[in-house]
This record gives sequence, structure tokens and C-alpha cells, in this order.
Amino acid sequence: MATKPTFTSVDQADLDFLGREPIPAKYYHDADWYERERQAIFLRSWIEIGHVCELPQPGSFIRRELEFAGVSLLIVRGRDGEIRAFHNVCTHRGTQLTDQAEGRTSTFSCPYHRWTFGLDGALLSAPDFERFFTTKADCALPRVALDTCAGLIFVNLGADPVPLRDWLGELADELETLPVARATRFSEYVYDIAANWKLTYDNFQENYHLRFIHPRTGEATFSSENPFGYPVRYQFFGPHRTQTIWTNPEPRIAPLQRVAMGKAMIAAARRGLAGGPNGREYFALFPNFFILGTVAPHFSHVVYPLGPQRSRGVIRIYWEGDDADASERFAREYVMAMARDVHAEDRAVIEAGQRGLASGALKHIHFQTQEALCRHLIGAVRDAVAAHEAAAGTAG
Repeated sequence: MATKPTFTSVDQADLDFLGREPIPAKYYHDADWYERERQAIFLRSWIEIGHVCELPQPGSFIRRELEFAGVSLLIVRGRDGEIRAFHNVCTHRGTQLTDQAEGRTSTFSCPYHRWTFGLDGALLSAPDFERFFTTKADCALPRVALDTCAGLIFVNLGADPVPLRDWLGELADELETLPVARATRFSEYVYDIAANWKLTYDNFQENYHLRFIHPRTGEATFSSENPFGYPVRYQFFGPHRTQTIWTNPEPRIAPLQRVAMGKAMIAAARRGLAGGPNGREYFALFPNFFILGTVAPHFSHVVYPLGPQRSRGVIRIYWEGDDADASERFAREYVMAMARDVHAEDRAVIEAGQRGLASGALKHIHFQTQEALCRHLIGAVRDAVAAHEAAAGTAG
């Protein structure tokens, strides 16, 4: 008879370098602090905004609105196959070039005065351009830094940012081994929530709440042996972090999940491996993106700030290959519906936490040992704000 696997939680002694002190509550609601984060982090970090499968051929484009920066971006695959990012703004008088969310085109033409730009951002033509006191070369679309890793598209609004792979460090190679690097399709769920981006994000990097908020839907992650579903390992890589998620060795898998997953994936899920050495790893990339290394489903979540007490989340489940038949299509949508159901259990309690913090009743909040990733995130945020303000001579 096989020996039942034992569970040992991570000890506080291994995490003391993160500190034990209470965390100022203002970090989750204060408008001044949010503005410092916005300047120091979101206008200067690599932000995940999509996947290369959305741009399958030359001329494919997607539009992304980054409210935290007040910008609209065009992500375009050029004739040469390169993916580039441009501000969605005509260089004549600022009119946005398109309000389409996605599509395919050979050029972008301003609806106001018909200035026309190529897929590489160059100004191709403009009516009566000879009467302007400039050159076409000086009127190209403003470009934004863009790079990819594991098929994921990242942009950076800062000037001369560090290369993406340098930013990711040793996690870059691990990410490239994940199924998302081979994804060809995805299901997506977008939500707005009345909560600070960190409060929203923190809910998804700690398991302390699972047995209380997800007593039914979270049973694959906890059991009598591990009643809180705590991870078996945490790792820290500069501002980034990972956790190895413990999995119930005898999960209940719904029939439709079986169709979407396939026999091999189900067997892997029961082994707690789900397809590889990083199968149960949770990769949290600073500041606001995480992805699960599971094969089925391959799940990612990014939380964009909309204000001191508002944020937007984009949840995706990535798939390899087209749907084999109607049953598989239905099963994949069912898996996405299950993810929405689980998330629906979280939203009200996250917003309740935001209302409580915004009331000013608490000056500090407290993290326990197994909320280590939450503590690490706030430490990385504070470090980034301090470094930016020191460099700018505005520390305060």
C-alpha cells in the first residue's frame, strides 16, 4: 500500500528575513501613497498586457487601455513578424487612431485628418503635408518598450527600462517551460472591483481564507491533513516570488473537467505534478501578475490599479490547440465558469475589507507566517517607492 504523503508547513524561522511587524493600513487606501506607487512602480515596471496568440499574423493588433497611466496602446505585429507597441495617438493633434479592441489592418488612419501610419509606426502620408513645418520621420507614432517571455506580452512605460529577462532574472527560463509558452487560445474573465490593487492581489496569494470562503470549491487545495491548504514552499527572487502549492492527493474532478483536461492531465493532477517540475508552482511577478504552472487549467491573473480604492482584474485560462469537438469546447467554457464561480466567492469579502480599511479605524494590519507572499509584496512596493524617490530627490 502506498504511503500517504505528509504535509509540513513552512516555518516562521525561514521567513523572518521578511519581518514580523504590523503593516501600515494606509498602504491600502491612502491617495497620496497610491500616487507614489503609480509614479515609482506602474509607470516604470514591466506590466503584462496579453499573449502572442492574440497576434497570429502580420497586421494583427490589439488595443490596451492602461488607466493607471492614462494611455491607450496599440500592440501590433509588423510585416517583419516583430511585435511592437505604440501610443494610440495621432502625432498631428493627438486624436486616437482606433477604438477597435482588436483586428487586422495594413495601416492606421486618423479619423480626423487622415494621417496614415504603417505597422512599424512610420507616418506614410498626410494630406497637404508640405504645408507643415516638420518631416514625416519626426511624426512617427510614439513607441513603448515591449518584450515577451513564455508567450506573455509585457510593456514598460519608463524611459530606457532594463531588459525584461534581466527584470525577471532566473524566473525567465522557468516561465519558458510552462504550457502558456505554447498556448494558442484562451478564455477570459474581466472584472472591476472596489478595492485597492494590493488588497485584491493579496487575496490570491494566501490560502489562509480558503476553508472559510471556499469550503466547497477549494477542497482540491486543502484536506484534514492540511486544513488551511498552506503551500509547501516559498521562494523569493528580488521583487518576485513563488510558492509551491500543496494539492489534495485525492481531489474530486467533475466530469466536464475530465473532458477539458484529458486522461494524462488528470493523472498528473492526482500526482500533484500536472505535467512537469513546475506543475504546481505559483509564479508572482512584480508588481501585479501571477500565473499557475498547472497544465489544466493553465491560469493567469493580472490586477491593474484604477485608483487608490479601485482595481481591475483580468483572469485567463490558456489552452493549447483548437477545440477538438463541441464537447471539448463546452468543457473548456465550463472550466472558465468554475473559475468565475470561485472568484465570485472572493469579491464581496475583498470589498468589505476595503471599506473597513478606508474607514480609518485601523492604523495597522497583521500578516501571519503563511501570508508571507503578502508581506513580501508590500516590502517590494516600499523598496521600489523608496528607490525611485531617492533617485528623484523627493523622498518623504
